[in-house]
Amino acid sequence: MELNKNYNPDILTCISNLSSDEVFTPPEIAKLILDNLPKEIWEDENIKFLDPVSKTGVFLREITSRLINGLERKIPNLEKRINHILKNQVYGLSITELTSLISRRTLYCSKYANSEFSISKFNDVEGNIKLINSSHKWNSKNVCEFCNVGKELYNRNKKLENYAYSFIHEQNLGSIFDMRFDVIIGNPPYQMSDGGGGGGSAIPIYHKFIETAKKLSPKFLIMIIPSRWYSGGKGLDKFREEMLNDKRISKIFDFPNSSDCFPGVEIKGGVCYFLWEKDYSGECQITNINNNKKDLLKRPLLEKNLNFFIRYNKSISIIRKVLNFNENKFDKLVSPRRPYGISADFRGKKTQSKNDLRIYQNKGFGFIEQKKVNQGNKNIFKHKIFISKAYGAGESFPHQIINVPFYGKPGDICTETYLEIGPFKNKQECENTISYIKTKFFRFLVLMIKNTQNTSRSVYRLVPVQNFENKLDDKNLYKKYNLTENEIKFINDMIRPM
Repeated sequence: MELNKNYNPDILTCISNLSSDEVFTPPEIAKLILDNLPKEIWEDENIKFLDPVSKTGVFLREITSRLINGLERKIPNLEKRINHILKNQVYGLSITELTSLISRRTLYCSKYANSEFSISKFNDVEGNIKLINSSHKWNSKNVCEFCNVGKELYNRNKKLENYAYSFIHEQNLGSIFDMRFDVIIGNPPYQMSDGGGGGGSAIPIYHKFIETAKKLSPKFLIMIIPSRWYSGGKGLDKFREEMLNDKRISKIFDFPNSSDCFPGVEIKGGVCYFLWEKDYSGECQITNINNNKKDLLKRPLLEKNLNFFIRYNKSISIIRKVLNFNENKFDKLVSPRRPYGISADFRGKKTQSKNDLRIYQNKGFGFIEQKKVNQGNKNIFKHKIFISKAYGAGESFPHQIINVPFYGKPGDICTETYLEIGPFKNKQECENTISYIKTKFFRFLVLMIKNTQNTSRSVYRLVPVQNFENKLDDKNLYKKYNLTENEIKFINDMIRPM
């Protein structure tokens, strides 16, 4: 294959594809995000921009490029125009020492703002891209008051990064630049390890950057964040409630498959970016983007009687029809985690003794003495259903959504690998319920809430309870809820047979 000699890759595009440890913004996405700001902004020599989490400087570069074009009439001299923009309009806070050097190199063409190579000469090495050496503030529980990380992990040697991001750790942000910013824009860090799960567990922190940004009262706020906040969870419930009740959010661009936004990067549940406008109040324009196809609808962030966000525009009419029946919801039949108080790493005996219970565990089953079970005793000798708590199979559609459920006879229990559904009067009711769970209709409604591989009882709270005396199938359910051909097609496009 002949090499294209004219090919000159953007270094920031290359960096954005390096790793999922730190998610960098591709220039193409930065440009699309900036397109949502009013065009007159680029002709205003007084407006001020802040990227509070600058990694590569991609936002600052693209902002500067647009200002250079927009201010040509007001400041005809190119050198003066560039100097004015870089010294008076474009500002950044870096998150690490490395990203500060990269950001300055991107914006000033030099990692030191006062060097002979800088396109705008400053009196110090930082220019308007600052790196503030902030510190965590440990409380009595040895947890940081600002970001909730543990002292054991982040109270590090002074020569190492402590990841105390200045934007959320400095109590007096105004003193850093001593000004008010009109536009705050960025791609904040998404999470920080909390030391749990063998080192694989993490707590979200991106919402703290948004909360801090709102306190600064900009005219416009735009950030790229994971979409998991739609349904809350792990420290996000209050944030979700505040976001969904904030009528100043005028636009959300939603990527269920994160690679449509960040090529080569998988973020469970997808990502989104939003536009918050200080002077706006109304419904939100939601744009679903999947494989470069867009579906746009202006609607409330909160549907009536719901406390979570419905991401797919094409699902709204279906959900409204289901909710109009005002039926009991399936989550009331689903157990919390650890239905019998037994952890996932438990392994039962290989052979059964008299009075032993069968216990379903990870990758099979074993046996356990009944006296060792001290939780969920009322359901031990009843008919029920088991379904694995976790299920993940990639981000593409159509998708199975949840794992295959199975019957649990009286005397069967499970570890926390599974959730329990029931109890039911007899085995036939269980089998009829399993037929319901296997329908595309059922799993589609689960999908509306489920945005990680973890399938807690809460993801079932849109699913209506049916009469389980008879077997259920999609045809009858579609007829019951009066779904149109287009609505059925959308379900089929999202959910594969089980």
